[in-house]
Amino acid sequence: MAEGLYGLVGTFSGVVFVTVAALPPAAVAVWALAGSRRAGGAGAAWRMSLAEVGILYGTVPWVWMIMLPGARGGVNLVPLRDLSVILDGDPGTAARQIVGNLLVFAALGFFAPLRFAALASVPRMLAVGAGCSVLVETAQYVLRLDRVSSVDDVLLNAAGAGIAAVASRRWWRAAKGMSPDRPLSAPAAGR
Repeated sequence: MAEGLYGLVGTFSGVVFVTVAALPPAAVAVWALAGSRRAGGAGAAWRMSLAEVGILYGTVPWVWMIMLPGARGGVNLVPLRDLSVILDGDPGTAARQIVGNLLVFAALGFFAPLRFAALASVPRMLAVGAGCSVLVETAQYVLRLDRVSSVDDVLLNAAGAGIAAVASRRWWRAAKGMSPDRPLSAPAAGR
C-alpha cells in the first residue's frame, strides 16, 4: 500500500495522474461555488468561482512537484547562471525546464487579478509571483529536499505569473469596468 501511495503523491507521474483525476471535482467545485453566489450576479459569481478554483487547481500541482525530493541540492544566488547552464545543455531538457518554471505560478498570475481587484496589475502579479517563488525556494532549502534553490527559478516563476497576468488582462480590466485597450493609470476622459 505504501508503494502505491508513494506512486501517487511522491512522483511526477503520480502528481500528473492526481491532477487529471481532480479535474471533474474541480469543475463541480466551480459550479457549486457559483451556485451559492448567484445573489451577487451570475457573471460575477462564475468569474469569482472559476478564479478561486483555477488558482488552486493550476498552482498546487506545480508547487507539489517542485517540493518533491530531488537528486542534487544546492543554492545558486547568481542571476542567470543556472539558466545559461541549462541553455548550454540538451535543448529538449532546457525547454521543459524553462516552460515548467514559467508554469509554476502562471495560474496564480492568470486568475488572481480576476478574483482580487487589488492584484489587477502586471507589476503586482510579478511581485506576488516572485514572493511566492522565494517562499518555495527557501522551503526547498530549509527542508533539505536535495533540490537546487536558485535565483533563476525565482525569476522564471515570477515571469510566468506576469505573462499569465498579461494574458488575462482583457478579463480583469473588463471586470473593473475599463477598456482593455486603455492603460490602468491613464485618467478617464473629461476629468
